Amino acid sequence: MTVRHVDVVRAGALTTVQDLGRRGHRHLGVPRAGALDLPAHRLANRLVGNPDHAATLETTLAGLAVRAGCALTAAVTGAPCPVRVDGRPAAWGAPVRVERGAVLELGAATHGVRSYVAFDGGVGVAPVLGSRSRDLLSGLGPAPLREGDTLPLGRPCGPAAAVDTVASPGVPRELVLPVVPGPRDDWFAKDALRTLAIGAYRVAPASNRIGLRTEGPALPRARSGELPSEGMVLGAVQVPPDGRPVVFLADHPTTGGYPVIGVVPEDRLAAAAQARPGTPVRFVPLRRGAVAQPVRTVPGAGAVMPS
Repeated sequence: MTVRHVDVVRAGALTTVQDLGRRGHRHLGVPRAGALDLPAHRLANRLVGNPDHAATLETTLAGLAVRAGCALTAAVTGAPCPVRVDGRPAAWGAPVRVERGAVLELGAATHGVRSYVAFDGGVGVAPVLGSRSRDLLSGLGPAPLREGDTLPLGRPCGPAAAVDTVASPGVPRELVLPVVPGPRDDWFAKDALRTLAIGAYRVAPASNRIGLRTEGPALPRARSGELPSEGMVLGAVQVPPDGRPVVFLADHPTTGGYPVIGVVPEDRLAAAAQARPGTPVRFVPLRRGAVAQPVRTVPGAGAVMPS
């Protein structure tokens, strides 16, 4: 019996295996990890008949190429990119049949940063602490893909979705992030939240799966010194000594000593996964206890805005 698998022909700039992440281990210092753009990960899985928790491949900017070791169904979501099977154009955002020996190739992202590739049955690497995700901070999970790697696939779970089009939030031209103030906003000057709200921030090139770094005005401090290390949550807006906010993403450390001026709600972080360096960032401070508004996509623009 042939073991279902794919062989890596071109690994791309950074391609990792991701699922919904490692939950319930932060008290041990283990971050959650998992797909940065969870809606794109879930959509790719549903298109090929997988449950949401099945592992996908998360690419970064440059795409990848894999050779099918068995007949399979694949789907590509997230950052739009050219998709080809043995050199012939194939659909993005829809199930694609790939015969044994054929090469599935994703080109460079035309917009956004991260694309997601699902295979029917999911990527079947061994789980670590209940997840198949690669955590770049701790090093847990399978290593980033390299040319020549072989990835096992699980057994197909269900039929591919019968779809003509899929709903996708698009790639933001401006990243709008609501921020619930606290827990350490009192460590900053009285006008710091106003600076955060009106400052001309942009995504910094040093951004990665650990955190979205920003370029823009420094947030003035009211207190000197640093805090003892304390717990950090997903979406925390931590402010290091240079005063430029950093938004913690899936591979963030579980503790930190720099003050956190606010927290971005988890359901608003997916757009950060697709924001390229230079993308404008607008922080919207909320009242404590306020609920962030739902987002909509401006037709033809792909900008994520409050509705």
